[in-house]
Amino acid sequence: MKLRALPALAGAAILAIGLAACSGSADASSTSAPDDSSTGGTFAVDENTLVFGVVPDSVDTETNYQPLMDYIAEITGKTVEYHESTDYAALIEAAVAGKVDVASFSGFTYVTATNNGAKLTPISSIVTDEGQEPGYYSQAIVPKDSDISSIADFKGKKVCFVDPSSTSGYLFPSYNLLKAGIDPTTDITPVFAGKHDVSVQKTGEGVECEVGFAEDSEVEKSDAVKVIDETMVPGAPLVFSSTLPEEVSQKLIDGLAEITIDDIIAAGIDSADSDSFRSVFYATKPVDDAYYDLIRDICKETEAEQCQG
Repeated sequence: MKLRALPALAGAAILAIGLAACSGSADASSTSAPDDSSTGGTFAVDENTLVFGVVPDSVDTETNYQPLMDYIAEITGKTVEYHESTDYAALIEAAVAGKVDVASFSGFTYVTATNNGAKLTPISSIVTDEGQEPGYYSQAIVPKDSDISSIADFKGKKVCFVDPSSTSGYLFPSYNLLKAGIDPTTDITPVFAGKHDVSVQKTGEGVECEVGFAEDSEVEKSDAVKVIDETMVPGAPLVFSSTLPEEVSQKLIDGLAEITIDDIIAAGIDSADSDSFRSVFYATKPVDDAYYDLIRDICKETEAEQCQG
């Protein structure tokens, strides 16, 4: 469930985002200060509510996250509100503004948000299979009947990316294009699809996009594209706001750092015992801030403005 922009694209992406871009119920808190009543910390809305922020990868995102949100409600005793940002930039702005309490970030979104002042602590990364380590693949894709066989052949093409702040849908693809001698801003025509599944769809259709990039979990759902290259990406983190009261923070750490789907079901979350949730969640593995140093290194190599504070 899961970036980079070079100077020509990134400045606008970061500077253009505003608090108005953040959608959902968390926006209701924008007219009042976060609540810190007798708890030693602050919340996005109030002490009885945790706002769970996410950028949708597909139309099923809220359904996929619901069992996890129900579990967070169970372990914290709080009401959990789903906050779907319109794009990665909006989620970053929401985090910087203190409008989310818990969130599922991509690695680059996390790095970018913290570089821009968001107070976030990574807890863990979701894995989908037993024995798997955190991480997933950014895949370069072409239409199934295409004769394109390498990223070097992307030069001059209309290329589908996900979002200027997507780890697997822009940061790693752009880095790989640069390694192939292709400038992602001048040697191709970039098309931002907004979601991973849409990038796959448009690439498969071969009209708006002749080639593209997306994360592996969405690519594998399509029989209209084929993979011609892939790169392992650090696993996307579950994070919490570092401004939450210590008691709540510890419950989140204890409850989310290393759990399995069986633990969630045992906690009484019956909705977790489903094929749809099992397809996106098996367990979590702990990660820390240093785990994302690879993304910081790529930010330096690409001089991506979105990486900057």
